[in-house]
Amino acid sequence: MHGQPLYNRQMKLKFTKMHGAGNDFVVIDAINQAIDFTPAQWQTLADRRFGVGADQMLVVEKPQAAGVDFRYRIYNADGGEVEQCGNGARAFVKFVTDKKLTDKHAIRVETMSGVIEPRLEANGQITVDMGPPILTPEEVPFDASGLLCKAEGADTLWPLDVKDETVWISVLSMGNPHAVQVVADVDAAPVHENGILIEHHPRFPKRVNAGFMQIVDAHQIKLRVFERGAGETLACGTGACAAVVAGIRRGLLASPVKVQTRGGELSIAWAGGASSVMLTGPAVTVFEGEIEI
Repeated sequence: MHGQPLYNRQMKLKFTKMHGAGNDFVVIDAINQAIDFTPAQWQTLADRRFGVGADQMLVVEKPQAAGVDFRYRIYNADGGEVEQCGNGARAFVKFVTDKKLTDKHAIRVETMSGVIEPRLEANGQITVDMGPPILTPEEVPFDASGLLCKAEGADTLWPLDVKDETVWISVLSMGNPHAVQVVADVDAAPVHENGILIEHHPRFPKRVNAGFMQIVDAHQIKLRVFERGAGETLACGTGACAAVVAGIRRGLLASPVKVQTRGGELSIAWAGGASSVMLTGPAVTVFEGEIEI
């Protein structure tokens, strides 16, 4: 994104509305049109009454690094730029394929947190190599100073004070920070009440995505995620990856795992250790449009 911010003039923006399991996006080709928005303009675009409406805005740019096909930038509904979005990565590969920006079915994409490798499968599903999880608290980042943790399986659970109770969470990053807790009934979980408190908890200097996971069996979970900067979304790809990694490390799950979100089903595979987490799910184009911003 180059040039001066567009504070006092309007531009017509071509966009595509997409979703991945109900997690919805405005996808923008910034290769063939100039984009230079302020946070307030991103907020307007995401607004479901005054704009197009979306959980995130995804921007397709020319690569800056060698050996990659595109650069992928992500803006949350609050206008802030974030590191990663797994469901968005699937929409990204469908978009660049449909728009004939590439003739490849597998691409390398540069993100703020590193390179990811999504590919379009023969059945129309899209698989994204999300890379290995980051499990060191300070790299998430998470401030664990003064806390007494406890082990569960191969995982480390950390106590987090939320309202008047202590919640035990798995802390990890999938290119963006996640706090995952196990709940008995995901439908009854206080996702909105506690999600925003966890997101802004002082232990997370860059805020965090709060995941609420219900174990159905070793290969299936139900999941709700209160996303940083977006609130609860119908699905969260990195949140699904984080929940499955946490569940496997805790000895509660075995790969592969079906993740039932409120917007649809995702499939996560992880062999453990430093191996990549593989995220598979749908990506759907809803409509094309043009808006004056």
